[in-house]
This record gives sequence, C-alpha cells and structure tokens, in this order.
Amino acid sequence: MRVLSYNIHKGIGGRDRRYRLERVLSVIEDENPDLICLQEVDRDVPRSRCHNQPKLFADHFNSVARLYQTNVRLKQGGYGNLILSRWRLRSKHQVSLRYNSKKPRGAQMVVVETPEGLLQLVNWHLGLAEQERHWQVKHLLHHHLFRESEHLPTLIIGDFNDWRNTLAGGPFQAADFQQVTAPASRFRSFPAYLPMGALDKAFVRGAINIRRAHVVRNRAAAIASDHLPLVVDFHLGRNAKNDKSS
Repeated sequence: MRVLSYNIHKGIGGRDRRYRLERVLSVIEDENPDLICLQEVDRDVPRSRCHNQPKLFADHFNSVARLYQTNVRLKQGGYGNLILSRWRLRSKHQVSLRYNSKKPRGAQMVVVETPEGLLQLVNWHLGLAEQERHWQVKHLLHHHLFRESEHLPTLIIGDFNDWRNTLAGGPFQAADFQQVTAPASRFRSFPAYLPMGALDKAFVRGAINIRRAHVVRNRAAAIASDHLPLVVDFHLGRNAKNDKSS
C-alpha cells in the first residue's frame, strides 16, 4: 500500500509562481498512491481561479472517500488539508491545532478500511514556531478523538515544519512512535528546487511494516510546488488484520 503526502502550495509553483494545478496532478498520478494527504489546498480562492480543488482532486483520482478541512479562511474562500482514499473510511474527525493567536492549523484523523486491515491515518500541517509544534503534537496525541482509535496501527504524516527535527526525540518518542523519515539528510523536501529542509515527515506506531519511504525528486516535482512529495510504501501486520475481522 502507498501513501503520498504533499504540500501543494495551492497549485502555485515554487519558482515561477504560476498557478498550474495540472502539474501537481501529474506529479501525484505518476506515484499512483492509494492514500493522498495534501496540505495548502485552496477552495474558492481567486488566486487559484476560484477552483474547488478538493473536488477536482477527488474527481481526477476517482477517490472512494475524501475529507477536506479548511484551516485558513480568506476574504473569499480559504485553504487547508485534504485526504483522499482509494478505500472507505470507517470514521473521520477534524481537530483544530490553533495555538494562542497564531495562524490557524488543523489535523485530520481517519480510520481507513484498507485491504489489510484498519489503519488510523493523520494528516496535518504544523506551525512555524517550535513551542507551537510541540504543543500541537501533544494536543493531538492526547485528544479523545485520536485516542478512540489509538489501539489501531497509526500513521501520522504531513508538513511538520520541523527544521531541527526536535519532535522525534520529544513527544513522539514519549508516545512510542517510530520516525519513518530518518535520517533527515535523505528526506529533504523544501524548497523543491533546492531541497535543504526535511519538513515533510511520517511517524508510525503499531503493526505497520515500512517497505520504502522516499521523497520524489524529478524535474516535474521541482517546479509544481514549493515542497516535494513524500511517499511511503507499507503493509499492515497480523494485529491489524485481526482488528478488521473483529
């Protein structure tokens, strides 16, 4: 199974600043993911031709399920996170991660009915300040909606904005999560045209076997957004199958 995470920058290229959503669609399609986790997705915003990007993505990939979360509201429209799934969602929740008066952020939590069992998947876009990010991770991990399914194999993925990689040895280690995207030198994803920061990360807990994780590095991805996509191939273990059959 394959999950792709991608900060699409509203479909605006990182260098040419042109809105070309077809470039983002092509980059994703080439990776053929089963689960798609996107950040900075516009809906009804003039800069992106007032497109309903969540619907455009869902229609393009013939998604069985989709979940959109508006985090930042503008004078017209807004932008946020999007999950697309090849399979049905058993449950879906969205949580605000806004810290004090900083820019609104959010997390999406879904339980996916994969062919190998139930999977709890989290897609998010964390804040720019280190203290803010640590609070956001702890808030999510202790949230009652997250804990409803914490017995399931869990994968947390998205734009962490964690330049110094302090979350791995902090709240994630305390909660027994394993970092998939290590070492950071192999997962530099920002800026797309000259990657220096490993901002797009993934963590797992439970019966999840990682086959491969990589950042997509090609000419198309280098111009489609200001981030490169992160792709994780994985299988669920025996415990996950038992969860589905119960």
